Amino acid sequence: MPTGPKRVAVLGSAERNLKILREALGISVSARDTVVHLRGERTPVTIARRVLERLNEAAEDTKTLTRQQVMDLISEESITEDKRGRVGGNDAFDDPTMTAAPLEDWDGRLAVFSAGRPVKPKTINQQAYIEAIRDHDLVFCVGPAGTGKTYLAVAAAVHLLKTDRCRKLILVRPAVEAGEKLGFLPGDLQAKVNPYLRPLLDGLHDMMDFGTIQRFMASDVIEVVPLAYMRGRTLNHAVIILDEAQNTTKGQMKMFLTRLGHGSKMIVTGDTTQIDLPDPRESGLIDAVRRLNRTNGVGFSQLTKTDVVRHPIVQRIIEAYGEDDDTPDLDLQDGELAEGKDL
Repeated sequence: MPTGPKRVAVLGSAERNLKILREALGISVSARDTVVHLRGERTPVTIARRVLERLNEAAEDTKTLTRQQVMDLISEESITEDKRGRVGGNDAFDDPTMTAAPLEDWDGRLAVFSAGRPVKPKTINQQAYIEAIRDHDLVFCVGPAGTGKTYLAVAAAVHLLKTDRCRKLILVRPAVEAGEKLGFLPGDLQAKVNPYLRPLLDGLHDMMDFGTIQRFMASDVIEVVPLAYMRGRTLNHAVIILDEAQNTTKGQMKMFLTRLGHGSKMIVTGDTTQIDLPDPRESGLIDAVRRLNRTNGVGFSQLTKTDVVRHPIVQRIIEAYGEDDDTPDLDLQDGELAEGKDL
């Protein structure tokens, strides 16, 4: 570690660069005299060490990097480390007909934790939902607010990512306003769509630390994208979650479902009592469930008000509004869909 002005160039003013490394990678970083101490998991520590080496090289050339340039260095090294970790790794990634790792040994329990406690289904229907995700490459889950549709889907995806059964997690949502006109939102693309995608990110932040999420997003392991940007893609070895699917059109749903690639899983969640489309009959979720209910390899799960795991009053709110709700609903458990009931 250099001294004087070069030390400031490496560490940043008031050790700003160390703070950036700490927040972005989720590690402990401290500097004393001419030594920087890094503590944490091997991969983020390796990335931090390489970033510091490049900062030192820049200091030797009397260059002082901006905050954005330091963030760019972290992103570049994260991508490099991610690629380096896959070289000579699982052969499944080289064969499009194979999945990343077998699912036979997954008993339905999730290797995912929130606030130090394991994330797990709390009701029989939620357990059946997780089992459907385990056993099928495409799963539809329909249910009211607060039943854990999105949260459990994200938990299952994080489990598959952590256990090397997939190599990407893609979170998707249609950008449909819930009755309000939000107008032109400021910022870049990510800033504009962030309000729509926030519920997916909230679940993700419960189960993974901020530094890991930032690192995975920088290295393209985790994507959070609006539905409109899925066109033309083929997604292999990924878990793709479509949230708020009741607000997709029939055409959008067909476009999304046909993105499924080798070794991937799709989870489609929605609440047919909260359709924000101008014409609820155009809901792609209702149409897809009708069309695919007899298709092999497609799983269906229905959660009800008895599966609500939010504040107890949420269940009573659902019951109160359900009395006069004329929005089309699906009843998968009673077999009415298979009998061709009009929705």
